[in-house]
Amino acid sequence: MTTEQIILFIIMGSVLGLLVWGRIRYDLVAFSALALAVILGVVEKDTAFSGFGHPAVIIIALVLIVSRALSQSGAVDLLTRNIISAQRGMKAHIAIMGLVGGALSAFMNNVAALALLMPVDMQAADKAKRARAATLMPLSFATILGGMVTLIGTPTNIVIAQFRGTATYNGEPIGPSYSMFDFAPVGLACAAVGLIYISFIGWRFIPQDKARSESAAELENLEGYVMEVQVPESSPAVGQKVRELLPVADENEVYILGLIRRGERLPGSARGVEIRKGDILVVEGGPESLEQFANALKLSYSSSSRHKGVLTGTLAMTEAVVVSGSRLEGRSARDARLLNRQQTMLLGVAREGRPFRDRVRQLELKAGDVLLLMGNKEALPEVVQWLGCLPLAERGLQVTQREKAGFSIAIFAIAIIAASLGLVYLPVALAACVAIYALLKVVTLSQIYDSIEWPVIVLLASLIPIGAAIETSGGTVLIANAIVDVTGGWPAWAVLLLLMAVTMTLSDVLNNVATVLVAAPVAIKIAEQLNVNPDAMLMGVAVSASCAFLTPIGHKNNTIIMGPGGYRFGDYWPMGLPLEIIILAVSLPMILIVWPL
Repeated sequence: MTTEQIILFIIMGSVLGLLVWGRIRYDLVAFSALALAVILGVVEKDTAFSGFGHPAVIIIALVLIVSRALSQSGAVDLLTRNIISAQRGMKAHIAIMGLVGGALSAFMNNVAALALLMPVDMQAADKAKRARAATLMPLSFATILGGMVTLIGTPTNIVIAQFRGTATYNGEPIGPSYSMFDFAPVGLACAAVGLIYISFIGWRFIPQDKARSESAAELENLEGYVMEVQVPESSPAVGQKVRELLPVADENEVYILGLIRRGERLPGSARGVEIRKGDILVVEGGPESLEQFANALKLSYSSSSRHKGVLTGTLAMTEAVVVSGSRLEGRSARDARLLNRQQTMLLGVAREGRPFRDRVRQLELKAGDVLLLMGNKEALPEVVQWLGCLPLAERGLQVTQREKAGFSIAIFAIAIIAASLGLVYLPVALAACVAIYALLKVVTLSQIYDSIEWPVIVLLASLIPIGAAIETSGGTVLIANAIVDVTGGWPAWAVLLLLMAVTMTLSDVLNNVATVLVAAPVAIKIAEQLNVNPDAMLMGVAVSASCAFLTPIGHKNNTIIMGPGGYRFGDYWPMGLPLEIIILAVSLPMILIVWPL
């Protein structure tokens, strides 16, 4: 093993370890690793940033923009409104939602597909008086399965396709990149069998404790948390303006929501109003915080200390879920200055089925947390979008350009058909589609930039040069030789099955894009060592890297549903492990039929 190989293995091993640890953002980990590799001379400075212009990176960014445009146009909304009903039984509902989710995620980003359907699913669950946890996990798994069907359905397929176009087999180019529907034979079989399992068997393995699954609803129970406190004549608050009480409120972790005088709520939060004897302050906080605040200002609890009527006027509440890469991930509401910048208050947080109410402004938020926000009812949707969170209320599906729905679908369909027939290079077809959307204002320029998941782009662009350096240094040959030596005497299909199982396991704990970048070059070298079809090995990696069903961290969709469904870390594998075994059992023979070894 050469010095260059040792350095590269240490860098990549450290990257994988940090990604599993999860305490540092994956884009920062990958970019720092790239910088270190260049400084140490194991990645050439001329190729250090070549990943940012890689076709896979461009395609992923464009697919995200197209997904945003389709949702903005109302195309998906019109579809879901017509076929989804809360009147159906559990199995029928899961089957239909799964079919719709899978179909959508085959042609748009699967995170976007879940974001569109999740509020619909939650509303249907509430109307049917069943636990949200019973249907959210099947929906998440269905959108992941659907992404396996086409080239643009998931980033893993995009990376594999572009890798195939540049990879060599025994010194000769393998061939062009995979086309739009090269993944369909295997992907469709896996998705179909997976959806059948999810609809009829899998959902029965989900913990359905109503109390846990309805943790978000518990946050809305404001009894004892939003209260009215009266200002007696002896209170030091008399004669002060409401804003002058903010330091005391902040010290005691209490929000001042407004002021009531002579039975009428004053407009807004009444920050500039001078407090008089007999006024009532509307405050929010945990029980201990409220008690300390009231004692500090010698306030008395109003006889009508109820939350009823608090949300009158311009104030409203909404729920949103924190996703990876949002402004709040890894920060507290106080750090983000949510109240000062957006005039929006964080009232509560639910995490893994457990509601937080005390000191929520200081709580470091994680992806999957459900937030209960209060602010101006007109501005709340924009605040949620600014935060980079997903709305859980029905307004998350409201669109303003329904008349452009059919046109948007037609433009996208033309782009896909043109790319599939080889008439136009896929990135160019998608770029033209995005340009038309922008010119016709289906999406604004700001929405175009906001829709791109920059952390994923940076991760992929940073790891591509490192992966290429490992390959050119002979590192992938060493890994492939080790696997072949361990499996000496095994038939080729058994080696493929082992590769798929290992890749699937890595995908459950790593970002799936990172998993593909590690596994794809190794798959080619194993194919060379065994003298078998490299396409079979690459397809095995594509399928297994897409299937992360054991944990909430393997795929972003699983993270997103964690809070709304009230799931805990260990709630995924009872349903996910059989599904992964089913995928292996279905995909292996299908690969051997479509891409014979």
